[in-house]
Order: sequence, then structure tokens, then C-alpha cells
Amino acid sequence: MQSSTTRAPAASPAPPGRPAPPPDHPGEALPARYYTDPAVAAAETEGVFAKSWQLVCHESDLPGPGARLAATAAGREVLVVRTEDGTLAAHLNVCRHRGTRLVTDPEPSGKAIRCPYHGWTYKLDGRLVGAPEARRIPCLDKPRLGLHPVKVESFLGFVFVNLDLDAVPLAESCAGLAESVGHYAGADLVPIGRHRIHDTTGGEEQHANWKVIVDNYLEGYHVPVAHPALMRLLDYQAYTVDIQDDYVLFESPLRDKPSSNWTERLYQRLATPMPGLTEADRRVWRYAVIYPNTLIDFYPDHVLAWTALPTAQDRAAIPGAFYTRRGESVRTRLARRLNVHIGWVTNDEDAELVERVQAGLATPGFEPGPLSRREAAVGWFARRIRDDLEGEVR
Repeated sequence: MQSSTTRAPAASPAPPGRPAPPPDHPGEALPARYYTDPAVAAAETEGVFAKSWQLVCHESDLPGPGARLAATAAGREVLVVRTEDGTLAAHLNVCRHRGTRLVTDPEPSGKAIRCPYHGWTYKLDGRLVGAPEARRIPCLDKPRLGLHPVKVESFLGFVFVNLDLDAVPLAESCAGLAESVGHYAGADLVPIGRHRIHDTTGGEEQHANWKVIVDNYLEGYHVPVAHPALMRLLDYQAYTVDIQDDYVLFESPLRDKPSSNWTERLYQRLATPMPGLTEADRRVWRYAVIYPNTLIDFYPDHVLAWTALPTAQDRAAIPGAFYTRRGESVRTRLARRLNVHIGWVTNDEDAELVERVQAGLATPGFEPGPLSRREAAVGWFARRIRDDLEGEVR
């Protein structure tokens, strides 16, 4: 959601013979084939997802030593565990013996990870410590047969993994984001309801390429046409966005004028900050996108974290979860229920929009037109995708 107060990143170098765009130029959208070509979708697995931080869960999903879960990242299944000293570890969810899937959800906690097929046993940090009848296994080199490591980091209380073991820490690449929204988040958030980020089977699937879904989240240019509830609630002209190299942060104040819709009007009256927030947070909604596919909503009454995972070239799962803080007031709880209802209405509107976009992008010969300055974050996202797929997509 975008405003004229956008602070955009430096423009990408112009192609030979083409003048460089001015600094406030919103950039260019991705060509249609980036959303419709199966070859592009295949290239993204290694070019985008395998070298980026992927949201997999919240720290509350790993409540104590030995807790573990399986999540999807870059077409692999990753096993995330809480080690005995309380830190996090992550590994590919595959036994080094015969490739058996080690953990399925739900899975009980334990001091070790034991393969259900032949009983090869690993410490929580991934070291192989035992194999039945080990003397009958020639060349059993335990130090070399630990689980394949995956980089893991907790940021804002959410757990991210990265297959690139040399990746820059997320807290470093997203410097400034914690200072802006850290007071909303943290390991002490409590999940609400049954939905969980790592559960792709229980979440929603939308009929669009994952990038169409992210593009839609990255701009508010469509709000006056497509989201009447948001237009009644939010001050559209006061949207602001801060575009950094690895994340974008949006802010929008709530309108003072009471909505004509009773649900929205009641929410305006009841909106009360969660514990840890201030009165200044009561009148503003914030949204963040961490490149490439982590999306977090920071509301006065709850936090919603979700991700967009490709399940096909024109399909994406969007698992996510709602969070609050212990000690919230009854008023905050009521406001949250109203806000979540408004959010589901908006989600249904967006689900139809992205499906329409995906269908239109498949039109032979279509290429996107120029972006509005309100779509500068779409241009940022397109630039990052182009850079990651450079040499992979022709």
C-alpha cells in the first residue's frame, strides 16, 4: 500500500543505449512470462528460494528442548528443532542412510532424532550418534554422516531458515526493521486459533503465481477500486512506504471519520493496543514484506505472519498464523475479532483479484504497462527477482 511519500531505492543500471530513469521512477514490472513460464518457476527454486531467508514458524511452535517440526523451504523439507541448550538448529528432513523422511507433524519431543526405518539416531544438533549393528556397516564414518545442515535464525520471534550456509544474517540484512516494529513481535507472542505457518496442508491456496500474490500485497493503488472496507478505515492519502534493499515497511493511519459500515465503525471505537504497544500504535496499521515471500501485518490488536509458497506455476499456498500477547484486555480481544473478520473480507477480494491477474497474464502478446509511483514497491520486487534470476531466464 503506497503513497507519494515513498522512499525508493536507487534505480537499477539502465540497459545500453537507454537513459537511466530518474531517482523517483517506480521501476518496471516483470514481463508476463515471469508469471506464466514453467521454466521461470523452475529457476526460482535455486535462484530465489534456495538463497533467501524463508519463514517457517514462530518460536512458540518450538516450546522446549527436543521440540521439532517439518517445514517447506525451496522445494525441500526442513527439520527445525529446539536443542538442549534452548537454541535453534535446522537440517534437511532426510536420513543420511537411505533417505527416509525423519519427522512428520505432529511429532513428540525427544532428546534425539531417530529414523523410523532403520533406527539411525542423531543428536538434536544433527550429529550421527548411533546405527543398529554398526559393525556390519562398512565405512560408517559418523562424523561425516550427520544431517545436512540448514542455516536458521530467529528474527522478531519468527523462525527463518536459509539453505545458503553463507547467507548474511537476517537481522543484518533487515537492519532497521526490528527498531520499527519489534515492539509488536517477539518470542512471547501467543498463537491464536488452529492455523500455523509451517502447516501448508491446513492453509489456503490461491490460484495465482506466488509473485502475483506478493505484487498485490506490495501496493495500495488498487485499494480505492477493490477494497471498500479499507478505503473507509484507512487514510489512503497518508499511506507511506520505506523501501530498503531486503524489506519494505508500510504504514497507514486509521481514519478519524466513523465508517458507514457498522462492523468497521465498531472496530474504530474498540481498537485498543496489545500489551507492549503504545497509544500511538492504536491509530496505525503497519505491514512488512521481507524479500522474497514473507509478509507480516502489525495491527494494534494482533500480528499476522504468512508466506507465499509456490505449489505450481499458477498456484501458491499461503500458510500463516495470528498472534497476540498474554494479558490482552477484553476490549482488545473484541477489536481483534472484528479486525480479523475485515481481513478475511479483504483476503477474499484479493484472492479473486490475483486469480484474474494470473488469467490475464497468460494472454498471448501481453506485457505490463508503466507502474504508478504508488507501485514503487512492485518495481523494487521486480528488480530483486530480475537480479536473482539473471543468467537463468532468457
